[in-house]
Amino acid sequence: MSYKIVVDSCCELPKEYKNDPRFEIVPLGIQVGEWYIQDDESFNQKEFLEKVEACEECPKSSCPSPEVYMQSYETQADRVYVVTLSASLSGSHNSAVLGKSLYEEAHPQKKIHIVDSCSASCGETQIALKAMELEESGKYSFEEIVQKLEEFRDKMVTYFVLDNLDILRKNGRLTGVKSLVASTLNIKPIMQGDKGVIAQAGQAIGIKKALAKMTDLVVEKMEKTEERILMITHCNNLKRAEMVRDLILKKASFKGVNIMDTAGISSLYAADGGVIVTV
Repeated sequence: MSYKIVVDSCCELPKEYKNDPRFEIVPLGIQVGEWYIQDDESFNQKEFLEKVEACEECPKSSCPSPEVYMQSYETQADRVYVVTLSASLSGSHNSAVLGKSLYEEAHPQKKIHIVDSCSASCGETQIALKAMELEESGKYSFEEIVQKLEEFRDKMVTYFVLDNLDILRKNGRLTGVKSLVASTLNIKPIMQGDKGVIAQAGQAIGIKKALAKMTDLVVEKMEKTEERILMITHCNNLKRAEMVRDLILKKASFKGVNIMDTAGISSLYAADGGVIVTV
């Protein structure tokens, strides 16, 4: 194996890649009251959502240590690509960078590149699978792949609609949002990733209209969709995700479509019913 792709556990890998030796998932931690777990293959979404519903305290996440990232770099692969949560939303990226600096002191020959996804969830998935695609083509050097990954990241769009923004707000993830409409009016904001921070892109009355408006924004902002993969993640609401997919496919064509359920960290912040889209 000449390359390895490391992602933090906010990245939802399709099922066929979860046990693929080319990939390694570095887990974040999740705490709900006194209950603490690692966001790994043992994560049980149903149990987690029940814990959140029953706990008065706001759930929290914790990033991996630099040492954990260092362990993931310990591989026979010559080239390592690391994809993390947005550095503006999590300390995961900084831990990956520090782990790289420490690891390279003893292994200066190893080629490691860390991509700040400026996104989360399926945004990380997009970049991870792009790294695999570029490597498997056999056409590019490490340096060329690094450049292409950064360019791909910069053109990617991320939108999401959540039933509840409280967890994001209470954990300080909405600092880039100047104001939000009152939830009592049933007005749902459409949120977007803007250079790694969360911003409000629009709003609509009711969840269905908000999801529909989000699909319009996705198609408006993305050029050459036929060269991209449409990725949708949802927290415990496949019906919504399929509705979003169908609405988008009526307006644009893509070279592939992936729908995935959220893992631990994305379930924490998207909350029950949340839908995330990246192209």
